[in-house]
Amino acid sequence: MPQSFDVILSGGTLVNHDGEGLRDLGLRDGKIAEIGDLSRAAAGERIDCRGLHVLPGVVDSQVHFREPGLAHKEDLESGSRSAVMGGVTAVFEMPNTNPLTAGEAQLADKVARGTGRMHCDFAFWVGGTHENAKHVAELERLPGAAGIKVFMGSSTGSLLVADDAGIAEILSHTRRRAAFHSEDEERLNERKHLRVEGDPSSHPIWRDAETALRATQRLLTIAREARALVHVLHVTTAEEIALLAAHKDIASVEVTPNHLVLDDEAYRRIGTLAQMNPPVREARHREALWEGLRQGVVDVIGSDHAPHTLEEKAQPYPKSPSGMTGVQTLVPLLLDAVNEGKLTLARFVDLTSAGPQRIFGMAGKGRIAKGYDADLTVVDLKRRQTIRNEWVASRVGWTPFHGLETTGWPVGTFVRGARVMWEGELVTPATGRPIRFQAAL
Repeated sequence: MPQSFDVILSGGTLVNHDGEGLRDLGLRDGKIAEIGDLSRAAAGERIDCRGLHVLPGVVDSQVHFREPGLAHKEDLESGSRSAVMGGVTAVFEMPNTNPLTAGEAQLADKVARGTGRMHCDFAFWVGGTHENAKHVAELERLPGAAGIKVFMGSSTGSLLVADDAGIAEILSHTRRRAAFHSEDEERLNERKHLRVEGDPSSHPIWRDAETALRATQRLLTIAREARALVHVLHVTTAEEIALLAAHKDIASVEVTPNHLVLDDEAYRRIGTLAQMNPPVREARHREALWEGLRQGVVDVIGSDHAPHTLEEKAQPYPKSPSGMTGVQTLVPLLLDAVNEGKLTLARFVDLTSAGPQRIFGMAGKGRIAKGYDADLTVVDLKRRQTIRNEWVASRVGWTPFHGLETTGWPVGTFVRGARVMWEGELVTPATGRPIRFQAAL
């Protein structure tokens, strides 16, 4: 009696923790059921993957999908549609919505909004505040919680925790790894009064690496004293990379494709479309981030997808808001780097699948292995394609990378065995579910 599967992906090059090679993949009941030669097996559907690479599902651990409160920019449906169109199978969404995701009720509301409506699987960061500090150990273990996220700078209201005592209080109660937006709010305020109208590249704040370095130094000191694990989001400076390399026992590191691809030349080319927090900086910092990737300092890639409408971005600086789309372009940009020799395919998988699993402890995700969720990103490493605004499924419909030709492209997205996207078409209705985490089972 031949083996039988719901779906077989045949003839593709499978890339996983044990290397890469021509292997078939059998999926059953949303799980990976068999890896190997399945030429004699039966299947409800057999998908020809010859010439393609089959990767563990890409995880984007930092996105802002704006719901509730700012759905004119994005919502959970549109943001997740953009994710799967770009080959992303799971996302961690941020807490700076309206209302803020800082309590059990707000988290449960987001989980309910996303279940069966988002196209990919999901988790939500819970904002750490002065008010909920004593309760973060319970909040970080709730269903659908990615963990605790703290804004040391570039935020307002109760999400801003700029003082050392507040950070220490939160970290004294965390049991999982807490994520930090690491900018020094005091120095940001010092620099913000230096208003420069028009060209954002001329504003001193974009060139002030000290704003990030000072905050990261403080954070690492507090975390070590609290014996806590921290995750430093969207690192942008050479000095931070050097500092974090000496603290890898307690700190994991994220960089974004935006900071790996763009430098301050982008301000002159596309203006406020390149404006984000922390900022796109000079080329020396971009090169230091690549060196951090090569040296293994960087653990994960997150897009920091944070959309605003073109009308909002068209306001003259400093009225223009900070943030850009990114979840849909993460995979093409990194595959282009693979083709340029800046990144190996194995390191790509480590940064986008194995890394998130290792750092955050996702249950049943992050690798291609028997019994794991059948989350897969299928790519054509040789396909040359130009990124265009018209391709972007985000509600705002633009990307700072419009017109950039890349080599390497996402062909298919599988979420728990369902072929959600194939060859640029959304082919399965939304079935997104909350991600489970080992520390919260």
